[in-house]
Amino acid sequence: MNIKIGTSGYSFDDWKGPFYPPDIKKGKMFDHYVKHFPTVEINSTYYRIPHPAVMVNIEKKSPDDYEFIVKVPQQMTHQRKDLDAMLTPYTDCLKPMIDTGKLKGLLAQFPYSFKFSGEHLDYVRTCADKLRPNPLFVEFRHNSWVNRTMYDAFREAGIGYVAVDEPPLPGLLKADLFNTTDTAYLRLHGRNTEQWWKGGPLRYDYDYTREQLQEWKDKILKLEHKAKSMYIFFNNCHLGQAVKNALDMKQLMAL
Repeated sequence: MNIKIGTSGYSFDDWKGPFYPPDIKKGKMFDHYVKHFPTVEINSTYYRIPHPAVMVNIEKKSPDDYEFIVKVPQQMTHQRKDLDAMLTPYTDCLKPMIDTGKLKGLLAQFPYSFKFSGEHLDYVRTCADKLRPNPLFVEFRHNSWVNRTMYDAFREAGIGYVAVDEPPLPGLLKADLFNTTDTAYLRLHGRNTEQWWKGGPLRYDYDYTREQLQEWKDKILKLEHKAKSMYIFFNNCHLGQAVKNALDMKQLMAL
């Protein structure tokens, strides 16, 4: 199984010192990042669809074999309206990475309030259809989605399921790892139980222990004959902890 590890985003001021040189400029952060990680999630597209020139600039700084996952806009996952109006500018911004073959998928993260139902499952399938031929990976926050109906529907439609690590709170997903396509996907958000429902940056203030990462390594190794490739992204971005844990995981996995 081909495993690639990275972080959810890379442009954070509080990574100066822990990861980036203290005096680094924003425009040089990605140049530094690509020296350490073969993949990245572009999460800024959730808040605002950038001009294609922005994506051209990012793509040009990456090696030929680099792999990008780009988050879909909030209009699709949270507002769930005016999809067609969003699609053209979003597809346009993806084109620089599509043209070079570096775009490996799109990430749709649905909110906790988006619970399993036949209607909601149909909506997810509609989203996947509108975004084809780009692969779609879907993350849910409510555990009602972990059922056989979702699994079979995702397998049939070629939609990737995103496993998560998050606090052990009622209603959230458990730390289970499975895949619905040839590509497995894991996002680690941290386990800050106290801050989770408060939102904000402190929600992701968490530093994984070596033992906790070892537990995930054991689960990952069990997927070896069930998936051809896998992405592992750390989203506990507060104070550069995502980078620290991603580098720890690379070492654990001998990557």
